[in-house]
Amino acid sequence: MYGLVNKAVEDLVVTNFGEDKWEAIKAKAGIDIDVFISNEGYPDDITYRLVGAAVEILDLPADTVLAAFGEHWVLKIAVPSYGALMKSGGRTFKEFLVNLPNFHTRIAMIYPRLEPPRFACSNITDDSLHLHYMTHRPGLTAFVSGILQGLAKLYDTSCSATIIARKDAGADHDVFEVRWNSDAPA
Repeated sequence: MYGLVNKAVEDLVVTNFGEDKWEAIKAKAGIDIDVFISNEGYPDDITYRLVGAAVEILDLPADTVLAAFGEHWVLKIAVPSYGALMKSGGRTFKEFLVNLPNFHTRIAMIYPRLEPPRFACSNITDDSLHLHYMTHRPGLTAFVSGILQGLAKLYDTSCSATIIARKDAGADHDVFEVRWNSDAPA
């Protein structure tokens, strides 16, 4: 994963728990990198170790940490870093989700070695859709749930995201049923 991801984990922890917790997490994870370089590639194992250490040090369930990270990623990292790309994704929550399959294609122009997940949408209605999440990286389903909550906040839309198929339970990939208030801007 690119350094931007690890910097985002650091930002989430420092913002919400303080620098001392971040240093404890790095020590627990066995990471001696002082500064992650945003456009530098790092082994996925580093990110997984940081998240695992955060779970232990912060005494929070992994899904809680990953969901918080997903929401933080959208609101504190993606919007400031990719504002124009985020805005080009759609004027509404629904439009952004429908256009999400193309989002990483545009991001890959910035990060050429990116190994992003793939998304697809099906069963699209006025107030719901099925979001298909396909990745070679295990254990990040809760991160995507957090991303969906962050996007809903970004678009000032109330949403729910229910996992209706899980790769870790034998499905080919994860599928979320995403619903939003059709009276609000979707």
